[in-house]
Amino acid sequence: MSDATPAMTFHPQPTAGTPTPWAFPAPERGSVSNGLTVLHCHRPGQQLVAVDIHIDAPLVKEPEGLDGIANILARALNEGTDTLDAEQFAGELERAGATLDAAADHPGIRVSLEVPASRLERGLTLLADALRAPAFPEDEIERLVANRLDEIVHEAANPGRRAAKALYSTLFDGTDRLSRPRSGTADTVKNITRAAVKEFFDAHVRPSTATVVVVGDLTGIDLTTLLEATLGTWTGEQATPNTHAPVTADDHGRVVIVDRPGSVQTQLLIGRVGPDRHDAAWPAQLLGTYCLGGTLTSRLDRVLREEKGYTYGVRAFAQALRSAADGSGRSLLAISGSVDTASTAPALADTWTILRTLAAEGLTDAERDEAVQYLVGVAPLKYETAGSVASTLADQIEQNLPDGYQAEVYRQLAALDAAAATAAVVAAFPPDRLVTVLVGDASVIADPVRELGIGEVTVVTT
Repeated sequence: MSDATPAMTFHPQPTAGTPTPWAFPAPERGSVSNGLTVLHCHRPGQQLVAVDIHIDAPLVKEPEGLDGIANILARALNEGTDTLDAEQFAGELERAGATLDAAADHPGIRVSLEVPASRLERGLTLLADALRAPAFPEDEIERLVANRLDEIVHEAANPGRRAAKALYSTLFDGTDRLSRPRSGTADTVKNITRAAVKEFFDAHVRPSTATVVVVGDLTGIDLTTLLEATLGTWTGEQATPNTHAPVTADDHGRVVIVDRPGSVQTQLLIGRVGPDRHDAAWPAQLLGTYCLGGTLTSRLDRVLREEKGYTYGVRAFAQALRSAADGSGRSLLAISGSVDTASTAPALADTWTILRTLAAEGLTDAERDEAVQYLVGVAPLKYETAGSVASTLADQIEQNLPDGYQAEVYRQLAALDAAAATAAVVAAFPPDRLVTVLVGDASVIADPVRELGIGEVTVVTT
């Protein structure tokens, strides 16, 4: 046997290539003869095509006493058509390798289809049938209503959902649809019938006020012709888009405790209404909010989680509400998390200290750089799939934003400094203009919270 050591050949170590400039994809616009507006992006290599349709059927148009009907309608869109029953429709989607989902929110109903590019025609045909002639079988509507009533019971046991419900009902006037649960309450959902769903559909679901977004590898596909042959069969009366009243809210500082006797932890939701994406300050607000509570290294987590051990995590965020007729809009600015019951008042005290310190000292360049590195640097990965691009473009449509909006936001984020981010986040979260909702044991937390002096404390038991 030879004692010689076999020679090893190592593969050359890979080196980094030249970075490729990236920008959020720019869509192309078009239309279908039935009035449907079209946005599409050709994304080579994305063989799973994403199709998002925004339908101008806002929650504010739900009939009085039937809150939640838009949600039931959305869920019923894939429960069969004039040619296929619910089981057959599901089977056809499966054979096409497609998924079809729908949901209702304040701006309207969103219908989303994902289907392989090779089966795009079949997927669009099924989507068109669901919009053109949904069956709305009475037994399926009754099942969906029963399911929603069961969900409401479970939501009442979820501290996060209870906190959100209390915050919205506190911020907004009871006559504003924003003040009430998106998917309705037990008192309204139980009144929803097949006839009411069909009437709401006939009144609001039409191509002339809808927009479809198509994103994926469209190589060899004549999209205009394909859309005419599929979604072009969807008809309805011509109409102008719905307009929305400006968002108004009462966000003077106060505390609402939703009593949950015996709870070992407290759910926190601190919020107010502020600028949304139409405001020039939005990119700076996005950057500053991320520094405040967007990650494990943010100020809130650094103190409340790492230093004090009150929580597993606290987040700050902004959520779009609705756009008014003049193109303006508002967003919900909030801080959310949970702490153990005994730490409720100390955690709130430290949160207010963080906000006041932020106003006095500002964000550091290091905080700004880390936030920009993440928000801008992760974007190419975030939008790697056709679905993520389509969803963002559909969001822009819902909020009446220009097609190039998202790309411009990333350009601005990269150029913003720490001072601009500080000014925006301080304006977004003024300590004396925050509504605090606590879901927890009122007998334990109410008195210590009153001593903080962050606003009048009200205890509710529902």
